[in-house]
Amino acid sequence: MSPYLSPLLLTLKVAFWATLAASLTGIALALWMQRRNGRGKDALDALLTLPMVLPPTVLGYYLIVVMGRRGLVGSWLAAHLGINLMFTWQGAAMAAAVAALPLVIKSARAAFESVDGNFEQAARTLGAAEWAIFLRISLPLAWRGVLAGIMLAFARAMGEFGATLMVAGNLPGKTQTLSTAIYTAVQAGRDQQAHLLVATASAVCFMILYGTGKLLRARRR
Repeated sequence: MSPYLSPLLLTLKVAFWATLAASLTGIALALWMQRRNGRGKDALDALLTLPMVLPPTVLGYYLIVVMGRRGLVGSWLAAHLGINLMFTWQGAAMAAAVAALPLVIKSARAAFESVDGNFEQAARTLGAAEWAIFLRISLPLAWRGVLAGIMLAFARAMGEFGATLMVAGNLPGKTQTLSTAIYTAVQAGRDQQAHLLVATASAVCFMILYGTGKLLRARRR
């Protein structure tokens, strides 16, 4: 496969699954935190935001400690299910999902908090279940903010470098994403390849950010 096309397709696959995992987890956590009042909420919020501010190598190290072959979870997966995430594209997706998770949580939580609670309370008074309230009231009223967070998470997953490099490595055709392919091309002095890969990544991320901006402006209106 083309040295240009292979990293792009792998990056899109990794970003898709990472975004899916981050979205499902992030929306659930955002809704739970928006409705929860109690001690420890601020500490939990700081913990969930950590992947956004930690150096990527530190995040990658934590993931290795947890999901590595001798890790807390990785050893169990290997022994009981025969699953090994290290140096696989699935491991790259896991690392990208963890890095992108705070973006979904922050955006979705802000969107849910902007929903008028009177609508939700009226539905509860009428006997609606919580899942019905979420699907029929909360999510339809907050969908723009939630979608904006998902789009930002996809862009973040596409650009993840440090954590994915530590967890999945940089194996051409197997775990080499756009960001690691650009790094390899620059290190090897292949300027033309680096220029094309950089232009591709920049164009995709620009379109995502442009679309996110339009969604957020429409939400404010």
